[in-house]
Amino acid sequence: MIIIVSPAEKLKGELTVPGDKSVTHRAVILGALGAGVTEVRGYLDAEDCRSTIECMRAMGARITFRGKVLLIQGRAMKLKEPVLPLDCGNSGTTARLLMGVLAGQPFKAELTGDASLSRRPMKRVTAPLKKMGAYFPGDKETLPLEVQGGELEAISYKSLQASAQVKSAILLAGLYADGETIVEEPYLSRNHTELMLEQFGAKVKAEGPRVSVQGGNMLKGRQVRVPGDISAAAFFMVAAAVVPGSDVVLKNVGVNPTRSGIIELLQEMGAELKLVNRRYWGREPVADISVRGGDTLRGIEIGAAIIPRVIDEIPVLAVAAAVAQGETRISGAGELRVKESDRLTAISEQLDRMGAMIKETDDGLVIGGGGGLKGAMLDSCGDHRIAMALAVAGLVAEGETAVKNAGVIKISYPAFMQSLRSLVE
Repeated sequence: MIIIVSPAEKLKGELTVPGDKSVTHRAVILGALGAGVTEVRGYLDAEDCRSTIECMRAMGARITFRGKVLLIQGRAMKLKEPVLPLDCGNSGTTARLLMGVLAGQPFKAELTGDASLSRRPMKRVTAPLKKMGAYFPGDKETLPLEVQGGELEAISYKSLQASAQVKSAILLAGLYADGETIVEEPYLSRNHTELMLEQFGAKVKAEGPRVSVQGGNMLKGRQVRVPGDISAAAFFMVAAAVVPGSDVVLKNVGVNPTRSGIIELLQEMGAELKLVNRRYWGREPVADISVRGGDTLRGIEIGAAIIPRVIDEIPVLAVAAAVAQGETRISGAGELRVKESDRLTAISEQLDRMGAMIKETDDGLVIGGGGGLKGAMLDSCGDHRIAMALAVAGLVAEGETAVKNAGVIKISYPAFMQSLRSLVE
């Protein structure tokens, strides 16, 4: 699949982005574990979340689609041993969170994934789970790998890096451990798991980057309303900010403080961006986001402290930096080298083809803005976020931009190009 993007005069209108991917994954997993029925409204219907749904179905959860509602009949904490390997597709969240769940089950299960996921590191999750008592035959560091669950002991784990997937896996295993399981990070990563665990009835304590869960509690089915995905909204925030004359409102976006670094950074760059109609859906904060294209953006410093809150948005932020005035430096983002692609290399090489002044460092990027972009033949590098970021770059490039291998967009946002074109005037 190739997508073609031409320069835009301006973007205008309202848009509701799809449901949050992270929240959808967690709602499906906790709903499948809980006792009773869970209703998930506004869930993200994309390939990554379908992987989680099919894995939980394979372990006995009854999951049905009724219009825009996902109904989940939970298993009261006791899953069924799957007959076949659990296919996580391209979804790192599915694989890593399920490791935590499987650690507490009295059976052995195998996790598999596609070629991209099978290259991603899993030792950061298996290491703490082994400390709790889980066993991983063969001691593999990548998929496919087996998880042998059983009786678990609570641990206090100090993570060397802020990772919501690692934290979530440990907390999910902690539901089955004897005692209080504690995770402490250097910086607070996204906290959807602990918020939703509390919503489902778990005993959770959170204080800054330290969070704990008490084992032995029964989760109970709940109603979950999924906010719009801020990582999806980020592409339109940047697009509206860099195309002069734009006026875009993004409706019902989740603005959880552990995810909203993109808002703060765009405002620091000089974007005219405002949050209106603030409210809560369950424990998740939600707002409408208004963005107007006006003054030229300026380069900024993006350091390690904010990276956990903006990790998925770095590729599209690099696009904003490429057209800003002055230099932008991004550091502390080495985690991007082990995503669906090496995102630092991918975005650097592709924006370089468009004439951007950009170079890699070990853990980030240095981007000299203001040079202007030129349309080019580009490649998604097999990464949905790279593909969407390059589409945004095409809106402000001179001439036509084509992105090859763009079918990967369906992993997280199947209707992305339709949404983008709906705003272009």
